[in-house]
Order: sequence, then structure tokens, then C-alpha cells
Amino acid sequence: GATAAAKALAPTACTTIEEIGSTGIGGLILGFLALTATTILMIAKAANTDPERRKYYFCNTFICGIATFAYFAMLSGQGWTAISGCRQFFYAHYVDWLLTTPLIILNLGLIAGQDFVTIAAVCGADVLMIISGYMASVSVVTTVKWFWFLFGIGMFMPVVYSIARTFRETVIVRKDPEVLELYGKVAWLTIIIWCFYPIVWLFSEGFASFSVSFETVALMIMDVVAKCAFCFMITSAHESLGASGPVSHSREYV
Repeated sequence: GATAAAKALAPTACTTIEEIGSTGIGGLILGFLALTATTILMIAKAANTDPERRKYYFCNTFICGIATFAYFAMLSGQGWTAISGCRQFFYAHYVDWLLTTPLIILNLGLIAGQDFVTIAAVCGADVLMIISGYMASVSVVTTVKWFWFLFGIGMFMPVVYSIARTFRETVIVRKDPEVLELYGKVAWLTIIIWCFYPIVWLFSEGFASFSVSFETVALMIMDVVAKCAFCFMITSAHESLGASGPVSHSREYV
């Protein structure tokens, strides 16, 4: 029955496991180096800036620092397990994303001047999205796997909407063209790159069409762009990051 089928698919039934190859290892090394360098630069930037702007660099430091730890773990042969289909699965990515994607959202919210309640709500949806992706990856029963995936996509939609619309409307209210330009760049960078993650998942943990090495390299490229490029775009707009605390929305009724 269904139980027997599930046992046959379970990782414990594997005699061999599809593991990462030399190309994937090379990708992990490049990712580790890029994230390490960016972390060091963000620490230096945080140490040499005023308190008002320091909060952005603190976020950037931990965004890249946590990812650096995750890549070091994967390079060291840690942070992985076997999943259905006898495939090596690096859950270290999900530990990384569970911690760093809320920090990216926090940084976007700080740039926008969004209220902290809204930022927290978006972070909550984001955390559920990451947890759903992890559960989908380790699920043995196919139906359960796809239910988790769809739930994750369901959580992804309000996150994208909030970054593209809610936060942006707050920036518009502030009437600061430099901040609006910066927010537009980092927000769309984040949205576009994040949209590729479920696509890679579909052809990796989903349909197992991509090799573990190809998946690893693809995720490395997306991680570096979503984190390192994100941080440098904020750094390049240093002068625009003035007073940008949460704004209170007021409306006139006529």
C-alpha cells in the first residue's frame, strides 16, 4: 500500500546517494569567498559610519555573515542529508535563508521607512515560506511534497506584494526621489532573484532534473546576487540613507 511505497522511496532505502561533484564544490568555494569578502567590507563600513546609517550595514553584515557560515558548513561536508530519490540535500541553505531573508526584508523596510508591525508581518510570511520549502524538500510522500510547495508559494505571494507595493507606497509618501530610486533598485533585484529559487527547486528537489552540482552552482549565483549585490547597491547609495525611520501615515478627508 501507500506505506510500503513510502518506505521504498525513503532515504533509508538508498544504497547509493547522488552527491555533489567537483563543479558544485567549486561553486561553494566561490560563494564562500564572495560572501566572506562582503561580510568583512560591511563590518568595516559599519565601523566607520554614523549611527543613523550603521543599522543598514549591521543588517548587511549578518545577511552575508550567516550565509558565509552556511557555505563553510557545506564545504566542510556538514549541513546535508539524503532525501527521497537518494539525493544529497543541503539543509544548511534553509538555515541560512530562514535567518537571512527576514534580515533582507528588514533592511528593505528600514530603507522604505516602513512601520515595524508591517515589517514583522512580512517576515512572518517569509519564515513560513522557508519552512514550507524545507518540508517539501524532505517529504517522502509525493502528494505531501507538492502540498508543502504550494503552501510555500502561497506565502511567497504576500511577501512579493509587500516588497513591490506596500513598502514602495511608504517610500512614495516620504517624497524623497533618491531613496525611491534606491528602494526601487534593491526591491526589484530581490523580487527577481527570489523568483528563481522556486524554479530551481522544481527541477532539483521537485522533479530531480538538475544534478546536485548544477543546483548548488545555481543557488550560489542567486545567493551572491541576492546578498552581495544587494549589500553593495545599498553601500553605493550611502548618502541617500539619511533619516528614514518608520513614518506615520496621515490622510486628509475632504
